Parts: sequence; C-alpha cells; structure tokens
Amino acid sequence: MTVAPGRTSPRQEQILRVAAQLFARHGFHGVSITELGAAVGISGPALYRHFPSKEALLARMLVRISERLLTGATELAEQKPDPSELLGALIDFQLDFSLREPELITVQDRDLANLPADDRRTVRQLQRAYVEIWVDTLRRLKPGLSAPAARVAAHGAFGLLNSTPHSAPRTQPALAAPLLRAMALAALTTPSAT
Repeated sequence: MTVAPGRTSPRQEQILRVAAQLFARHGFHGVSITELGAAVGISGPALYRHFPSKEALLARMLVRISERLLTGATELAEQKPDPSELLGALIDFQLDFSLREPELITVQDRDLANLPADDRRTVRQLQRAYVEIWVDTLRRLKPGLSAPAARVAAHGAFGLLNSTPHSAPRTQPALAAPLLRAMALAALTTPSAT
C-alpha cells in the first residue's frame, strides 16, 4: 500500500504525533489500534476514517519526515552556495529535527521494516537523496574526499546527531545542542586520509 500524497488534516496530524510517541515507547507491534484511538480520544475503528490501516499510518509518518528532511536540505543547498556555511546549516537542521522529534528517529530506526515494500522503497530513496546533499557538500568542502568516504562521514554525523533519543532526555537541549553541533562539525571538517 503506497501512501497517498496530499494534505494532512489537523486530526491526522494529531494522530501521527501521538502514534509516533506511542510507537517510540512501545514499538509498532506493541500498540493496538484500540490503544491508539483511546490516546487521541476516539475509538480504534474510528481511526480508519483517517488512515486505512496502521501500516498506512506508519508509512505516512515515515515518508513525510523523509520528505521534510529532503525538502529542507534542498532549500538550504539552494540558499547557501558556500560549502562551509551549508555544512553548518545542515548540521543545525538535522540537530533541530533530532531534538524536537526524537520519537521519529526511534520509530524510523526500529520500525522501518514494518512498512509495506513500496513505502519502504520510497523512504529509502528519499533518505539516499538527503544523504547525497551532505555528500556533495562534504566533497566540495574537501575536494580530495571520495564519495564513499563522504557517505561514511555523513552517516557517522547522523549517528551522533540522532543520538538525542538516548542522550537528550537525560540532559537539557540547551546543553546538548551546542555540544553535539561542535562535535559533528569537528568530526566532519577534520583532515582525513581518504
């Protein structure tokens, strides 16, 4: 089942937000339609007025966040031609997402495999396009850097910046944000042998 494009109603936004919190806490299979409905103040079967299935809800959630990240990074790349400035903006963008919506990181990591194959492919394509913006930026910043090495570096930075579901709840975002930003920037700009 492929996610239908289009606008999301305020009620659907609420359901997606609550579902992300519940899926992050209990896992996709650990949350029933009845529990999800109760959490948003409707019956479980009433959820089917908003999403055709629990899998469709998960697909909408993960496709949308991947689209949002790609759109945001694309806009930054268009606005900031200088690779050093763009890298800082990309780090800030990813960090802002990870601090504001850590539950989506948890759901993505744990429940991507629960998507129907077409939706999983869509998410992966969007993610690859997002990564390639980082790869291009790193290679422009460090012309000798190979594309595979830049991908490894980008994924390493994501691991650091996306650690917030594990680290930020025990700290303050005001403490975590500048520390994680400085660490990511240092890791991505240090000279390398590749």
